[in-house]
Order: sequence, then C-alpha cells, then structure tokens
Amino acid sequence: MKSKSTITDKLSRPIKDLRISVTDRCNFRCTYCMPEQIYGHRYKFIDKSSLLTFQEIITITEILVEMGVQKIRLTGGEPLLRNKIEDLISPLANIAGIKELTLTTNGYLLPSKAQKLKNSGINRITVSLDSLDNEIFKKINGRNVNVSKVLTGIEAAEKAGFSPIKINCVVERGINENSILEMAEYFREKGHILRFIEFMDVGTLNQWNLDKVVPAKEIVEIINSKIPIEPTNPTYFGEVASRYKYKDGSGEIGIIASVTQPFCGNCTRLRLSPEGNLYTCLFSNTGTDVKKLLRSNNNKKELKSLIKKTWLSREDKYSIDRSSKPNKSTKKVEMYHIGG
Repeated sequence: MKSKSTITDKLSRPIKDLRISVTDRCNFRCTYCMPEQIYGHRYKFIDKSSLLTFQEIITITEILVEMGVQKIRLTGGEPLLRNKIEDLISPLANIAGIKELTLTTNGYLLPSKAQKLKNSGINRITVSLDSLDNEIFKKINGRNVNVSKVLTGIEAAEKAGFSPIKINCVVERGINENSILEMAEYFREKGHILRFIEFMDVGTLNQWNLDKVVPAKEIVEIINSKIPIEPTNPTYFGEVASRYKYKDGSGEIGIIASVTQPFCGNCTRLRLSPEGNLYTCLFSNTGTDVKKLLRSNNNKKELKSLIKKTWLSREDKYSIDRSSKPNKSTKKVEMYHIGG
C-alpha cells in the first residue's frame, strides 16, 4: 500500500471514514427506514448481478485508504444478509492503514454469525434496538419480531468476544420516548454503550417532521433525572455522538443529535452504496457512479481521479442548512440504501 495522501473537501474536512452498504435488503421493516406499506413483498430490490462484487469493494476501499480513510463500517440494509460476508471482511481487515473495521446489524442473525465475524476481523459490532418493550419493538420493526431475538444476538456477540457492544436507539416522539430510561438502565448494567439517535429526515418515505423529534436535550434530562450523567470529551475528531458518562463511573451513553445539534463541520464520512455509487452525505440526492468505470476498463488511475474529485468537490452541510429551513422537502437517497 502506498503512503496516504490526505485530501480535504471544500469545507476543509478530511476523509477518514468509509461506510459500505453491502446490500439494500433487510429482514426488518422499521418504520423510520423501510416502512412495510412501501417495502412490501412485491418491492423490487437491486438485482444481485448489479451489486458490487467483493473484489470491487476491496479495490475502492484500497484507493480510499490511500486518500486518508482509517475506519470502515459495513452496513445495509442488513449486512448479514449478504451471502458469505465473511469473505469480504477478511481482505478488508488486512488492508494496511485501516484502524477499525466495524459492522452495524439489527442483531437477528448474530447467533449464527457473531463468531464468524470475529474470526474474520470485525473489531466492533453495533446493534440497532429501539425498545425493550416487546409490543413497541414489534410495532417499530414491522416484522413482528420479538425483542428477545435481538437480545439473543447481542449475547452471541458477547460470547464471540465483542466488548463493549454499541446499541443504537432511534427515538421518535409518540413511539418510544418512554423506553429511554429503561434502555439506559438495562445496557448500563450489561456494560454496553447505548447511543440515542434523534429521528432524522433520511430519505423521503418515513413521514418525518420536526414534531416527531425528541431533542438531545430532552433525552439527557430524562436519563439525568434518574441516573446522573455529565458530558465527556469526544474520543476522536469527527465523532458523531456527543458522549456522556455516568457520574458513578458505571459507563457512558452517546447521543447523535443531527437535527438539533448539527455536526456537519466535523463530518469525515463517505458512503458507498450496494450498486456502486459514492454519496458524500447521508442526506444526498445523487451519488457518483464508480461501478461503471470499474467494469468498463482496468484503468485504476481514472478511478482514483474520479473518487478524489468526488471528495474534493464536496460541500454538503445538510443538517446545518436544515436548521434554517426545517420543513423544506427535498428528494434524498433512502437510509436502507446507504446505511445510517
């Protein structure tokens, strides 16, 4: 691997994080991501022949590591639905320069996959779980899946050696804000890191509006009323979660406040979609097609030039812009397509 040549975008932000969506398919139908009434049995997902191959993903990743990427996150859809995902993980883990290789999952398939993920080179697991209340959770996941299925997956990840595990909880007004305290108490005892995420207007199909957002400030107040917490410093530049530690030293939580406390100025993330588009923002409406160049010729120099140009021309700051126009509606790529 050649030495890195760090590049920055038009707002002087370096590229450090790559999120790779390996599939647009998911076995859940969460209301804030893939609502069942839209993504039903007849919905046509990307044809498997159109998905990037593992080798194509590796090629793009190698180029981006040369440009400064240090952290990789595998997402979906549900990444564990991608056949033989372990065959992608091992070579990614062996790319010199990658400091962390992580994966976000709904946890359902972890009982059969956790040990394979650990053996292949995944450093850390993040599990999405929005409530411990079974009825609330079934309503959110859209597949009538019991919360016990996800908790069993988390236990499997623990046994495989993942510790701590990060738990992501999207909070939506009128749905699961009453689950905040129970979630905090449960995962504090388990020793895992819980992260609450403000309900975001990702995509255009999840019926988002500002009234459904439970602000970070309110989340902090709810937890602090029972378990005292205090802010703590970020662990690295570009960290999306504001960190809080329990005053009794029993652990920490994080809050991702993209709506009420935008962090665009420190964003170092680039996203690769399953069919080979690079998106410079979670709220993008268009991507850069790198698959076409990958498959049309073997000129790696041209591919590098295209990828570099994509980042150099980046000037996204959607969450900051949204603050001044909170109800402005624009067409955006859906979250299931490029991960959270």
